[in-house]
Amino acid sequence: MAEKDTVSASLSRLILYVVIAVVVLGVLNWVFYYLIPDIVAKFPPMRGLAVVADFAPYVFIIAALAIGWLIISSIASLFYAMAEPKYGVSTASALKNMVKILGVGGLLAAIAGGVAGGAAGVALGGFIGLVVGFATQQVLGQAIAGLFLLLARPFKIGDNVDMAGESDLIVKEIGTLFTVAERRSDSNTVLIPSTMIIGQKIVIRRK
Repeated sequence: MAEKDTVSASLSRLILYVVIAVVVLGVLNWVFYYLIPDIVAKFPPMRGLAVVADFAPYVFIIAALAIGWLIISSIASLFYAMAEPKYGVSTASALKNMVKILGVGGLLAAIAGGVAGGAAGVALGGFIGLVVGFATQQVLGQAIAGLFLLLARPFKIGDNVDMAGESDLIVKEIGTLFTVAERRSDSNTVLIPSTMIIGQKIVIRRK
């Protein structure tokens, strides 16, 4: 996906992928559950074709993963296109990555729940969602904290600050996961996790 996509282009792509998803899943459903059984019923010598229907769940999963990823990517690009003009590239990229992480987690949980079906599907989907959540909680926590810093902008690049137990730092870069700064006393580069900055005192020194 091109990061310079406009809102209209991203929205058009999203609508296109949704339509493709409906068409592809509809065709697969018709082939596996209507066409193949009908052929087997009308032509007994082709009874072996019924074995193909056993692979239907796997084909549906592959199709759902492929099309789901395209939809998630287009939604992420839409968020990027909406946020970039107002908040800049760094914030828009952080938001885009967060949407992708959350989207993939939701997609995996939905597919797992759909495959199991019924109450078991709900339980399995919830379990997969929890697993994905726990596996990515640190990264998500960092990303959310970094996004907050990019939106709130308590300091900017070039500021001389004291924060996260470090003093006399010159801010060089504000990223999603880390804020990069240079310590003036020894010129060493310091990478401060975003979660360490949120909730702590920040002193911006006068120039």
